[in-house]
Amino acid sequence: MELNTLSPAPGSHKVKKRVGRGIGSGSGKTAGSGHKGQKSRTGGTVRPGFEGGQMPLQMRLPKYGFSSRIGRFSAEVRTSELNKLDADVVTIEVLRKANLITAGIKRAKVMLSGDVTKAVTLEGIGATKGARAAIEAAGGKVIDIEAPVKVKKLAKKVGKPAKAAGKNKLAKAKKDDAPAAKE
Repeated sequence: MELNTLSPAPGSHKVKKRVGRGIGSGSGKTAGSGHKGQKSRTGGTVRPGFEGGQMPLQMRLPKYGFSSRIGRFSAEVRTSELNKLDADVVTIEVLRKANLITAGIKRAKVMLSGDVTKAVTLEGIGATKGARAAIEAAGGKVIDIEAPVKVKKLAKKVGKPAKAAGKNKLAKAKKDDAPAAKE
């Protein structure tokens, strides 16, 4: 076998199409670029997804994915995990000490998953309807702590009325002084 006798497998290398080589070749004259327009010019291309200035499809479609800011500090606890706790009253601190939630968690909710074998009292922890029913059936109870109601503050009116009030005070003072001068 000699190096000059080596050749690739038939069909593995396709001969490049030679464009712009006369009318008889089938791709002469415009060389497959068509007539006029940006894409017929040399170097004239647009980026993928560009629609001539129209809002592109990838920008028109809704984006997916959402990271809840509340979810970062919330955790879910199963009803079966409540059986492992030693305390009768379950709070966030008890769950943290039992390593059921991490240190950064500020709120928790109990989900119905498994049986509740002992009576536990949930304090400051939410519970689903099913979990609440299972806990109460086992002789426990759920104490809800109501969150404080947020009140919206009204915006203060700033501007001309305050200045007018100042002018009115000056005008009243002048009126009060005027009758005194006449007497």
